Amino acid sequence: MRYSEVYSGWKDDPEGFWMEAAKSIDWDKTPSKALNDEHAPIYSWFDDGMVNTCYNAVDRHVDAGRGAQTAIIYDSPITQTKHRISYSELRNRVASLAGALRAKGVEKGDRVIIYMPMVPEALEAMLACARLGAVHSVVFGGFAANELAVRVDDCKPKAIIAASCGLEPGRVVHYKPLLDGAIDLAEHKPDFCVIFQREQEIAHLEEGRDVDWHAFQYGVEPAECVPVEGSHPAYILYTSGTTGAPKGVIRATGGHLVALNWTMKAIYNVDPGDVFWAASDVGWVVGHSYICYAPLIHGNTTIVFEGKPVGTPDAGTFWRVISEHGVKSFFTAPTAIRAVKRQDPKGEFAAKYDLSCLKTLYLAGERADPDTIEWAQKLLNIPVIDHWWQTETGFAIAANPMGIEPLPVKIGSPSVPMPGYDVQILDDAGHPVKPGELGAIAVKLPLPPGTLPNLWNAQERFVKSYLSTFPGYYETGDAGMIDEDGYLYIMARTDDVINVAGHRLSTGAMEEVLAGHPDVAECAVIGVTDQLKGQVPVGFLCLNAGVDRDPRDIVDEVVGLVRDRIGPVAAFKLAVVVDRLPKTRSGKILRAIMVRIADGAPYKMPATIDDPAILDEIKGALQTIGYAG
Repeated sequence: MRYSEVYSGWKDDPEGFWMEAAKSIDWDKTPSKALNDEHAPIYSWFDDGMVNTCYNAVDRHVDAGRGAQTAIIYDSPITQTKHRISYSELRNRVASLAGALRAKGVEKGDRVIIYMPMVPEALEAMLACARLGAVHSVVFGGFAANELAVRVDDCKPKAIIAASCGLEPGRVVHYKPLLDGAIDLAEHKPDFCVIFQREQEIAHLEEGRDVDWHAFQYGVEPAECVPVEGSHPAYILYTSGTTGAPKGVIRATGGHLVALNWTMKAIYNVDPGDVFWAASDVGWVVGHSYICYAPLIHGNTTIVFEGKPVGTPDAGTFWRVISEHGVKSFFTAPTAIRAVKRQDPKGEFAAKYDLSCLKTLYLAGERADPDTIEWAQKLLNIPVIDHWWQTETGFAIAANPMGIEPLPVKIGSPSVPMPGYDVQILDDAGHPVKPGELGAIAVKLPLPPGTLPNLWNAQERFVKSYLSTFPGYYETGDAGMIDEDGYLYIMARTDDVINVAGHRLSTGAMEEVLAGHPDVAECAVIGVTDQLKGQVPVGFLCLNAGVDRDPRDIVDEVVGLVRDRIGPVAAFKLAVVVDRLPKTRSGKILRAIMVRIADGAPYKMPATIDDPAILDEIKGALQTIGYAG
């Protein structure tokens, strides 16, 4: 089948398409239909089916005689630990943990917060909740106490499962004091906390509330899988809202299973038994979808990696893991590849490893600039696939469907919409624009299975945040265009389209030009307030390791490049060289905060920021060009 046939097949008969995909899941009761549209614009999928996520991710592979296959490879360069967990072993560990949770009162529908680093036990905790039909909410390990408290009060967990600590290169992150602080701050108090004690730090347990991970499982009856309705929430994942209150994205069980399982072959082109690696964290959506659930549901081997792209110990760590464990498809963020490229621009580390197992590199999380893609293509000599999705969608909106039909790569585009997504580019009035014109990217309702059906206890906010700007559409919050061939281009967040003297310009297009300069490792462009033109662009440049030229010369050169490629209309005259850019821990550049610093406006420190000290560095750099006064 070709992509065009698969996509038009879905468009002609969405119900039939998803009912067919649902056959690959083991249901306790097969759903009678796919879509329930009785409460539009609130839709749900596979409502009357009964199913269990943990059974599909673990037990069914054991029942099918594949229990000896490795389910999880744990590789931690920080602790110098490697071990493998088979599907049989995983089933026993998860059933035991689920049994212990049930013995302490956790049942179907109860919420459990998981606050863990990148260890296999984080996946076991997620799967144990799924086994019971409990709704987990993973909070990124090491999140500040007040942020954790906000999430505790929003989802009201019966239990919290946490580790004693997390490990960063050269330091221990003390999770337990943060957890204790969050519980003190929160109005809602959990019945109990389960603490996984890591040997790097043994935490104090509060008597009567905290139990030890191993001790509380001792002598407990393992739990069987509890079937739940297709529309039952599998998990809540909080994404930062612009208003400061986090939005609890819900994932419904049935659609989550069907959609994720479909993507493993169609998009990532892996077969059961193949090794798949998503280098992310369980605290983010990529970790939910592609470290924990999708690979296991599909019968793959997944890698839990506790390390960084550089510094654990060097810029070759990705290549070592791929070579050692036989990774076939590798998924990471462009920012991770840029970090590797910055430290090792000639790719000398990659040359040390046999990477013949690796067939495709997938990038997502922010725009993949052409320079990074071209560098990786040349280094690895394999397809480098940019694809685009969101916490809200749970899987790719647009991708190159490598397992259906590898399409020509157009650098700068995440390729084409996936079945389930009718993507449109709209003007401010909500009318579709012509091919090649910039507009707001929206998806015609209903969204496919596996995407968010709602927000946790906040339906009004769900409709207001996503469905009200363009009635009948889901608003992605991104701006872009679709070309004559149907390829989608994500140019910027809608907020990053700047208005320079009446011209709507994409900061993303300018970033592409800056990233093309041979000395620039990474960059960002923001629009700052200007009395005359409304807004003007300002560039931030991080240089490659070993560049020792005068920064003013590099600034002059990139200014010239933007003038040549985009034109004088961009009014791009200002750029500064900085050591690093402020980012979230998942690698997204905090452009909106940079704008507020430049404009001298107040801002709230984002909970997800990787290192708050960078904001002062940015302020200092802006002051050298007359901003951030």
